Amino acid sequence: MQIGNMIENNRPFLSLEFFPPKEKEGWPEFFARVEKLKQLHPLFVSITCGAGGSSRDNTLEIASRLQNEMKLETMAHLTCLGGDRASMKETLTQLQGMGVSNILALRGDPSRDPDAPPPPKDFCYASDLVTYVRENFPETGVGVAGYPEAHPESPSIASDRQRMKEKLECGTDFLVTQFLFDSRLYFDYVERLRELGVTQPIIPGVLPVLSLKSVRHILSLSGASIPGRLYLDLEEANERGGPEEVRKLGIEFARKQIRELLAGGAPGIHLYTLNQAEPCLQIAADLF
Repeated sequence: MQIGNMIENNRPFLSLEFFPPKEKEGWPEFFARVEKLKQLHPLFVSITCGAGGSSRDNTLEIASRLQNEMKLETMAHLTCLGGDRASMKETLTQLQGMGVSNILALRGDPSRDPDAPPPPKDFCYASDLVTYVRENFPETGVGVAGYPEAHPESPSIASDRQRMKEKLECGTDFLVTQFLFDSRLYFDYVERLRELGVTQPIIPGVLPVLSLKSVRHILSLSGASIPGRLYLDLEEANERGGPEEVRKLGIEFARKQIRELLAGGAPGIHLYTLNQAEPCLQIAADLF
């Protein structure tokens, strides 16, 4: 079933995001954690895709198991930069055969290898992938990612909003935001896009802070920001009680943020699980 249709009839909802374990030896533990999280009754789950063919293969296999064995409506992340129409058709046909009828259309990161050959020109942006899917796989649901603080490569916030509008007009069903720690950024983002005529559901992403080390690493990669007060609170918690105190504060903050977002009209919450079960169970308890 297309997630866009499910969203309309199930508000507020929770969705969960996972990433493929690096090694297949970690799969049993991964699926055991997913099994624990099924008690949260997520509307859908998503599985990310890193660069490289083996990672994509893992994404497809895990997506199939989540959909067919665990009976979770599953959205596979699909990057398009460097791909051509033949490979994209093959991947989408595979997903279709697996019963996975939703994708998150992403551009992906360009190669950092200066000697790498230029990628094929079939897909330069996520909007190219959205258009391709709509024309060739109309039964597939399509979500896209959005950056409330603007994509790091955007020349301005205004141009970022306009490009997002154009991407949504290609046939996107809904938008999932990058994680954010300030709910006001989400509400401003929604307001600006609505002013441009965007009508699709916009789902905020919430990332639990489970350690100072991990949040520093994730922020360095994503370009997202963290409120100064929250960061100071986390540092004070670390000085006061170490990693466990940081974890406790992170869980409490995520619960507070989810309440704020839902109270302000968000249709649901996309929780970046970090492949952790217990913290997510604590965060979502009694909120949905």
